[in-house]
Amino acid sequence: MNIASIREEYARASFDEKDAASNPFVQFSKWFDEALRSSIPVPNAMTLATATSSGKPSARIVLLKECDNHGFVFFTNYDSRKGRDLAQNSEAALLFFWAELERQIRIEGRIEKVSVQESEDYFVSRPLGSRLGAIASPQSEVLASRDVLQARFDEAAHRYGDQPQRPPHWGGYRLIPQAMEFWQGRPSRLHDRLRYRPDDKGNWTIERLAP
Repeated sequence: MNIASIREEYARASFDEKDAASNPFVQFSKWFDEALRSSIPVPNAMTLATATSSGKPSARIVLLKECDNHGFVFFTNYDSRKGRDLAQNSEAALLFFWAELERQIRIEGRIEKVSVQESEDYFVSRPLGSRLGAIASPQSEVLASRDVLQARFDEAAHRYGDQPQRPPHWGGYRLIPQAMEFWQGRPSRLHDRLRYRPDDKGNWTIERLAP
């Protein structure tokens, strides 16, 4: 296989300043709704990039569970690698890529934990197996075998039944954007890139970036 020969010509749509909402959260909602209507698999899947205090990066896919004018929320194990990174360095980035729409959205900002009540409310809404899995899995730790993980799950199921409580090491994070960029693929690699940045008064400035 000649990987270098793999190419895609983008010609589905354009994204001009006159078409952009003045608020990036409104623009995000518009594009996200279009992704939902397009039947894209797992449209709320997003790459989360974090880094340690020394700048060592790592990235993984997480699922967006809430978005409003306060930011973008996901849930995870606070003791995981991402959780340890965020304890050292609260700066992080999110990336949505919807190939079917030839679009991506980049979001950079500061991450903070959501309230305990928000974590509780979401935890009880999850399927039973997911709740038990959150208790059983020592996320990002080395396991001797798959059997060890299954045994931990079985033990949690036996101990808590169908009423498992949220463990203190599991909960939500909210990324508060400091910049949001909307990318629309265009022919000849002359892509449309519009970046939103807030000013001191909380208003958003829209800038076009070179592709």
